[in-house]
Amino acid sequence: MTTVLVVEQNASVAEAMVHSLGRQGYRARSVDTGARALRVYREADLVLLSLELPDMDGLEVCRSLRSGGDKPLIAVTDLDDELDRVLALKAGADDCVVKTWGFREIGARIEAVLRRARPLPGTTGTISLHPLHMDPRTQEVRLHDRFVPVTSKEFELLYALAAAPETVLSRKALMAKVWGSDWVCASRTIDTHVSSLRAKLGSSGWIITVRGVGYRMGHARRALEASES
Repeated sequence: MTTVLVVEQNASVAEAMVHSLGRQGYRARSVDTGARALRVYREADLVLLSLELPDMDGLEVCRSLRSGGDKPLIAVTDLDDELDRVLALKAGADDCVVKTWGFREIGARIEAVLRRARPLPGTTGTISLHPLHMDPRTQEVRLHDRFVPVTSKEFELLYALAAAPETVLSRKALMAKVWGSDWVCASRTIDTHVSSLRAKLGSSGWIITVRGVGYRMGHARRALEASES
């Protein structure tokens, strides 16, 4: 049975989350501080981390958890704010959810993140779109020989686009390919991850928005066009 560690200072919220996760088939336990989370997180299969903690900054806890390995990690925020989600993703979270969302959706996101933690079939080849290089075996991204730290979902999203650099991929297709689902909030989820990737790559030109459709690779497409001309 999959074990989820709930890190939440509000006892009633933590109790409700643990109870809901139990009904969904997970074994869940909770701690109420960042310090306790850092001591016991290795015993869990996934960490559900509230960014509002009494003893430590939630983003700092997020960074510490990520620096300790590849443990699946979902940040939880009080407000449905894009900046909070982007900061959480940059700090190493695989996803970011809002406390006001229903427990069933949060459970579905946990399931999706756990799927992402397993190797993806079909992502076996290294992609080189000079100067961008991606290795799916290590989920490593390098740009101009500089290591770019990305989460597992960010890697899969970028890999999906880079694997078909001249193709526009719809949000629905990306949601199915990367998240294995078709949530009603797909656009918000994908847009947040794209925003984070653009910041990490240092340019919005790597991922181009095609209005009303989805996304495609940018610099790579221009490089191919130049080589053919």
